[in-house]
Amino acid sequence: MARVVKEQEHAARRGEILDVAQQLVESRGYEQMSIQDVLDRMQISKGAFYHYFGSKHALLEALVARRLAEAEQRLLPIVHDPQLPALAKFERFFATANNWKLEQKGFVLKLMRVWYADSNALMRQKVRTAALSVLAPLFTAIAAQGVAEGVLNAAYPEQVGMVMLSLSHDFGDILAVQMLAHEPAPAKAERMAQIIAVYADAIERVLGAPPGSITVTDAATLRAWADATEAEF
Repeated sequence: MARVVKEQEHAARRGEILDVAQQLVESRGYEQMSIQDVLDRMQISKGAFYHYFGSKHALLEALVARRLAEAEQRLLPIVHDPQLPALAKFERFFATANNWKLEQKGFVLKLMRVWYADSNALMRQKVRTAALSVLAPLFTAIAAQGVAEGVLNAAYPEQVGMVMLSLSHDFGDILAVQMLAHEPAPAKAERMAQIIAVYADAIERVLGAPPGSITVTDAATLRAWADATEAEF
């Protein structure tokens, strides 16, 4: 029993450090934030910090991993909803993911430049691999349902999730380049919309879905990101 309590206390304290780190990232930016900032805010020693995280880089990795776990918890109820047909699940899946990202907009924007720095290439790959293992099965489950319903004709539905998520990561990288570009928000939103249209077409082909049946995002969401990046960068 004592061991369980200690594990719970450890998890709770680790979560508190992550909460503070995320607040600092959003207010100051990852590059400007220091471990000392976290220590001062938490009123803990450096030794206590290193008990939970081996470095500032490890702290960032934990923040991203926590976001991935939060995303999974938002999306699982959609995947397992017995009342929703497959195409409606994809629609709700993407809408939920978009709304969740918008809720985290400040954190995402503050991290974007450092996230795509060459020094973070290894961590990006690690996160990508982790995301494949967590989220690809969700895409696959919906695709299998769609094939069973006869609305999708994917030749290899068991591989669909991995391919869809790989496409998502690649298109996400392309979108990030556009978001970081110095251009007016309307032009940026239009360019992003074109990229999203290509992505939607690609996943419809992977799924064997009817043309125009998959909506990845909407114009309002793209404009919100374009406006936010114009203000931030």
